[in-house]
Amino acid sequence: MRQAEGSPLSGIRGGEENVEIRVLDLLEGAKKARGLTVVIDVFRAFTTECYAFSEGALWSWPIARLEDAFALKKRYPDAVLLGERGGAKVDGCDLGNSPYDVTKTSFKGKAMIHSTSAGTQGIAAAAKAGAEEIVTGSLVNAKAVAAYIRFRNPSVVSIVAMGKAGLTSTNEDLICARYIEALLKGEAYDIDGKIAWLRNHGAEQFFDPAQADIFPTEDYPLCVAHDRFNFVLRVCRDEEGRLMIRRADPPEWIERT
Repeated sequence: MRQAEGSPLSGIRGGEENVEIRVLDLLEGAKKARGLTVVIDVFRAFTTECYAFSEGALWSWPIARLEDAFALKKRYPDAVLLGERGGAKVDGCDLGNSPYDVTKTSFKGKAMIHSTSAGTQGIAAAAKAGAEEIVTGSLVNAKAVAAYIRFRNPSVVSIVAMGKAGLTSTNEDLICARYIEALLKGEAYDIDGKIAWLRNHGAEQFFDPAQADIFPTEDYPLCVAHDRFNFVLRVCRDEEGRLMIRRADPPEWIERT
């Protein structure tokens, strides 16, 4: 597979002394995204992507509609197709949306096709809404996201907590959003305390034996390992105009902006 060349959605304007930070919620919030936009999905889309990129994935195509994901898989059969609806792996996909499964899979030198019920929907909605730049957000790279935003120095930041299926607010995404906001403002935030609280206030599915096939217990510690990775995942477009996610490490930020 020939490696695709990603280009930013558009240039972001920096140099502003005061940054407007907007914390938004759900799919409706993504539709209102402006400026540099962070689309958050902690359980589990963008956590899963971070682990895949850490394992050597080249890029990811975030796809809103499953039929489009399957069509892209036909064009690129060597790409790893990850598909989730209602938390469960979609029949016909290589993987679901589990970071634990990702850690057991070889991604080195491979592309991903990723379609989920919340995170990838949020990217599509924010891009359509006219967000100037989009990055993904999760607890595992929250500090890196905040550092990247400070480097880019936009005038407007939209932080979107996608929640469950983009329709119902969830504690993990709101915690991540507020954590990134606090980091940008230089305010204290007890992220370890919030994660401890989350164990019994939003993460119960990972400890329910009846849901173990959909939400393996091993996913939970991987999802809440805050600030494990120092890279960000940036949304750009490939040579055919499709949305694409690529990894950007700190030394590359200047080169890629």
